Amino acid sequence: MERAVVLMSGGMDSCVAASRAARSYEVWAFHAKYGQRTEERELKAFLDLCEYYKIPPSRRLISALPFYGIIGGSALLDRAMDVPEGDEGSPSTPSTYVPFRNAVLLSIAVAWAEVIGAKKVFIGAMEEDAAGYPDCRKGFIDSFNAMVGWGTKEGTDVEVVAPLINKKKAEVVREGVRLGAPFHLTWACYSSSGPEPCMSCLSCLKRKRAFEEAGVQDPLLNK
Repeated sequence: MERAVVLMSGGMDSCVAASRAARSYEVWAFHAKYGQRTEERELKAFLDLCEYYKIPPSRRLISALPFYGIIGGSALLDRAMDVPEGDEGSPSTPSTYVPFRNAVLLSIAVAWAEVIGAKKVFIGAMEEDAAGYPDCRKGFIDSFNAMVGWGTKEGTDVEVVAPLINKKKAEVVREGVRLGAPFHLTWACYSSSGPEPCMSCLSCLKRKRAFEEAGVQDPLLNK
């Protein structure tokens, strides 16, 4: 099988993207620790997902990005900033936006893909999130792919793929159910590291609404 690098935060979107990738590619899993509030809980979710998908340690890359803790600029990084509650429908960029994060993560993932000869890099970015998170826009993914073409060595053929880019959150849940994605192993909460999600931050509210609209019980709330 051809190789694919999959960005796996431990959340439900990247979990479904990994399920898609695993059907056609040998998955090489990439995870970043950048000082986020729930860093250890997200790492646990990543490791649990790797075990589920039978991804051995030799095909895992966990990258520490300490500079984010230095520059801050996000409520996910700066403990002096409160993680906002509610405001699910706000069109403005939330304080939980991490500056240029997807560009940083994709750069590492593409570099790894170039070294191991992977043809694809999967990311769970969604256009639905683009109003608040500009690096989730389709235009950003398209532009990044153009940069990959210019910035990699001759003969490299790596494409960033965002299979969920045009889907709604509820559609992602249904897609995950169809693929047998292990939602029970994922974590989305911005504030809590467990055992229960806070159910009041933006990420928790989006997840809650997605499962409700999909007509599916969230396994994290059914333990």
